[in-house]
Amino acid sequence: MKSFSQFFGEGVSCPEGTKWCTKCAKCLEVPCQDKEMKEAAGSSAAEDRRDKQLQKRQLMLNRQKLQLQMKKVAKAKQTDMYLQTEGAAWTKKSGKNSEGGLNEKGRKSYEAENPGSDLKRPSKKAGNPRRASFCARMKGMKRKLTSKRTASDPDSRINKSLRAWNC
Repeated sequence: MKSFSQFFGEGVSCPEGTKWCTKCAKCLEVPCQDKEMKEAAGSSAAEDRRDKQLQKRQLMLNRQKLQLQMKKVAKAKQTDMYLQTEGAAWTKKSGKNSEGGLNEKGRKSYEAENPGSDLKRPSKKAGNPRRASFCARMKGMKRKLTSKRTASDPDSRINKSLRAWNC
């Protein structure tokens, strides 16, 4: 029995550098079947590129989702921390003196939350270095860190504290 190549090569003899194309029934340098195989191989390469691009996009989307989740978790932690510290008297009206600064309850709650701190009452003595330092700091804050409206408002917390210290 004859092999496939013997059977095919029997009736047709192509010149060197060409092959018999069964589809076209001609001798061609690159038969149609080979062209189709190359195109199929090329399309698979294009598909591979497309798949890689899709994978990259998917990874990027997954990273973005993860970052959003991390932000939500961080925000939730901050909110939890805020809720925990919200109960402190020094952050509420009950711990603030109506004339400016913190009252005794506010100072005690601040010291309880911040161990090692030692808050004292406002000093009104003219020669006290603590008073001079406080007045210098607060006047600078009033000038640079507050709006004109807050700076000129006699009921603002900063103006009340400056009055309490006789600044």
